Amino acid sequence: MKNPALLLMVLLCSLQVAGQDSLQIHRKIPIEAQRWYQLTNASSGLQQLFDGNLTANVQTGYGKIIEPYEAYYPMLPGEYLLIDSIRMFDWQGNSTVPMELYIIDSNWSRKRIASFTGSLYNEWVGPYPDRTPIIRLDTALRNIRYLMIRTGDLFPTELEFYGYYKAPATVAPKVRQKISLGNYFGVNAYEWDFSDGATDSYKIDAGRYAAVKNFTAVRHYMDWQKLENSAGSYTYSPTRMGGWNYDTIYQQCKKDGITVLACLKTIPDWMQASYPENLRDAENTPVNYGADLTDPASYTNQARVAFQYIARYGNNPAVNPALLSVNNTPRWSGDPVNTVRIGLGLIQYIECDNERDKWWKGRKGYQTGREYAANLSAFYDGHKNSLGAGVGVKNADTSVKVVMAGTALANTDYFRGMIDWCKEYRGYRADGSVNICWDVINYHIYTLDTAKQRGVAPEKTATSGKADSLATAFLQAAHQYLNDMPVWITETGYDVHPQSPGKAIAIGNKTALETQGDWILRTALMYARTGINKVFFYQLRDDAPTYGGLYATSGLINENGTRRPAADYIRQVNQQFGYYNYTKTLSTDPQVDQYAYNDTTLMYVLYIPDETGRTGTYTLNLGTADSAYIYTPGIGSDTLVLTQQKTNVGKISLTLTETPVFVTGKGIRSDTSVLPPPGTPGNIRLYPNPATSTITLSGLTPGVTTKIRLYSVDGRIIQSAESSAAQHILYISTLPPELYFVQVQSGALRAVLAFIKGK
Repeated sequence: MKNPALLLMVLLCSLQVAGQDSLQIHRKIPIEAQRWYQLTNASSGLQQLFDGNLTANVQTGYGKIIEPYEAYYPMLPGEYLLIDSIRMFDWQGNSTVPMELYIIDSNWSRKRIASFTGSLYNEWVGPYPDRTPIIRLDTALRNIRYLMIRTGDLFPTELEFYGYYKAPATVAPKVRQKISLGNYFGVNAYEWDFSDGATDSYKIDAGRYAAVKNFTAVRHYMDWQKLENSAGSYTYSPTRMGGWNYDTIYQQCKKDGITVLACLKTIPDWMQASYPENLRDAENTPVNYGADLTDPASYTNQARVAFQYIARYGNNPAVNPALLSVNNTPRWSGDPVNTVRIGLGLIQYIECDNERDKWWKGRKGYQTGREYAANLSAFYDGHKNSLGAGVGVKNADTSVKVVMAGTALANTDYFRGMIDWCKEYRGYRADGSVNICWDVINYHIYTLDTAKQRGVAPEKTATSGKADSLATAFLQAAHQYLNDMPVWITETGYDVHPQSPGKAIAIGNKTALETQGDWILRTALMYARTGINKVFFYQLRDDAPTYGGLYATSGLINENGTRRPAADYIRQVNQQFGYYNYTKTLSTDPQVDQYAYNDTTLMYVLYIPDETGRTGTYTLNLGTADSAYIYTPGIGSDTLVLTQQKTNVGKISLTLTETPVFVTGKGIRSDTSVLPPPGTPGNIRLYPNPATSTITLSGLTPGVTTKIRLYSVDGRIIQSAESSAAQHILYISTLPPELYFVQVQSGALRAVLAFIKGK
């Protein structure tokens, strides 16, 4: 071969490195910028570091709690890097704290590979500040598990890696789960939302509890102090602090089908006492002062009270009683006393604290994702049972799900740091998955516009970004890294005070309370559409009804216990359509979504996704339906307001507003051929009618094949069967209460019979 350049190309194209197949030839290595995550309260990611813009400084936000801090870039399954060159663009600025670049290898060893000081101007520099023109590393880097940056917010404007690269394995597409609409109607509440502390904190107050019953789930803000008023002394019914009766509260919720998420939050007075007086705060990190935040053992006290609590309220009756204790001293003569109780089956979910990324509390109240993972490891199972008996939720009941603390910053950085701590310190399970120490991902988000000093409609872009896009990012990360672990939002909502920077606004002739109702309902519908698994609104009642501060007037219930429009709408929609699940979107403006119940009965929700009072029209096709039932939320009503409208060849035209309406099709059009015309039924009978679990068809001809079809009112086939017996049974227990038709065909005989499915 005479051409040296051609020879070189052939050699490069055939090159194999470190036994890795399918490596691309020496080139700039592609970096997926959004894969980087930062271990501090950064409000923006590192995308600017890889966007090709040489003259725009990287801005990740201000007021960081951890500084200098670390940012990580994990390799994905099947991915391989060999780095032999690095270059960075030095635009302007310098710092006393340089940016340092590391690799972390398969043994979790860190190796510094480059530094950036920002000491030059408008030129590319290499990995060694004293040899700036040289971009080639002294030694090529292999066995890379992570890239890591350590910085005090000094960055080049661009960072590039060169070498050999193999792309990661393809991730299988996410399969959408069926999630009932009722899962999006939870609420945050306290003990005093069940009982009246001014009269009798030990008993359920019927008026207060009536407000709770409008919702499907309660996130119970539960202070550690109430469970363990003094170290090692546990109380539940009554609690030593406040005299609350948790047993009765949870029993009532279970009786009424209300899911309880117990959020164990704050630290008790006896733990606060370990801090200097000027640092004492109930929302400090749950450790004694001076403890190592990276050591799971530092969190043993919190993990121990979690064990005691779940041993009582979980589902496991076989917990060793010798590990349990209560303070059984009455507070006064005749006072109820605490007793040890095991496996009451009242709590299925427990959340380990609340917003552990509290940057506004300073370092004493802030944990990095990796520090919080150490906390969770103790809380979950006593750091793999290394912290002694009686420590950790799973050691009391393996069936109870541990929910990570909802994060205040709505980005995936925090829990991705948690995952990587688990990889390093908890390892892997037998099936190859990471030994994760939580069961549910959880974050908080309020759709606010800080420039406008108000809330914005859920579909609009807020200061934190678009809420639906953020939800999609969480769900995709859960799919990619955690085998589709459920994702919850346990705080979201709007204030109503006109001075609040998180307020809903009056729109046209709608008051702020009415807009809050629209936006709350549309928030639930948006998260149903994106696929979030569960939503809890903040909160049942106002914290301070006359105060214009953020989150002070987010209540969905008035002070006198009556419902605000938001609670009206939640009650009404859940009652009528809570068992339906989202299936697809037909239009985005107006928003038109289709829901189904048991894959048989369809419902449509339609509205204008705006905040200007805009209206619009939409023609909805209901197929073979003779009529449309149109359900509209109504203020002060227990049920949706129903109107009926005949279809025009199955279609109806609707004028839509920013308040959602819900539509179902009813009856069969006379011009449709979905069902044959009724024939002579002969001796065929259908009973019982109404029915709840089964219906029986009798009078069939033995030995002759009879074809049987069960239809919904909108003409869809729900069941098909054939029978040669004198009678046939159809099972209908899973069908929603509704009118149904049964078509029977045997030779020339055709019959259509109707029945009602009861509750």
